[in-house]
Amino acid sequence: MRIIRYRDSQGTTHYGSQQVDGSATRLEGDLFAGLRDTKQAADVRQLLAPVHPADIFCIGLNYRKHAEEGKNPIPEQPVLFMKASSAVQHPGAPIVLPRKLRSDAVDYECELAVVIGKECRNVSKAHALDYVLGYTCANDVSARDWQLKWGGGQWCRGKTFATFCPLGPALVTRDEIPNPNALTIKTVLNGQTMQDWTTGDMIFDVPTLIEFLSGSTVLSPGAVILTGTPHGVGGARKPPVFLQPGDTVTIEIEKIGALTNPVVAEE
Repeated sequence: MRIIRYRDSQGTTHYGSQQVDGSATRLEGDLFAGLRDTKQAADVRQLLAPVHPADIFCIGLNYRKHAEEGKNPIPEQPVLFMKASSAVQHPGAPIVLPRKLRSDAVDYECELAVVIGKECRNVSKAHALDYVLGYTCANDVSARDWQLKWGGGQWCRGKTFATFCPLGPALVTRDEIPNPNALTIKTVLNGQTMQDWTTGDMIFDVPTLIEFLSGSTVLSPGAVILTGTPHGVGGARKPPVFLQPGDTVTIEIEKIGALTNPVVAEE
């Protein structure tokens, strides 16, 4: 199922089942306990991020060619950082370039996002995907100057500004994607393809990440895992290519769809 979250003409938030032709029917129930299709047409006035997670776990340097382009050694363990839930942004809504804490080096990162469907702790790799609700597209927007120069050695400041975690357009349930490490993934900036690769290049595949992240740790329903980005990021280009006001950036993942956001400067 392709699950969307949306706001209707009355301002009420619902879930919907997106059909092949792009239309949607309204769902009732709980995202994690079970949803029922009402078969009634969904009154979609604004498409929202498919989940609003309490926890966003992010994995850095998880594609071999991305580690190579930054001249970084291949990690022996997954590199973990986190984003605040306040960084989540909806499909079609703007990525806002920071001006209060100014950054002139804001980068794009296409990523496969994994949504946990039921609480788990100390899960084995063999059973890890049993705890996945589904998958969506993510853009791990990153202020490279704050990430690498002014963050005190931590990545969170450069990664968690408001709007720096677009998610969407839909949550595709795990039965539709039996192998999350066999998907094409790309970033398109103003019509130009900047990243174009496959999730098969992950150093640590999705089951390994879930096993690692759930080790001595509780992953709650709705937790989101950003699984890393392939090579082609703007900061590694010569000269660098960073997001500018007026840009449009799209993340595309096979079997999930396209997540598009315009770029504006903070007022």
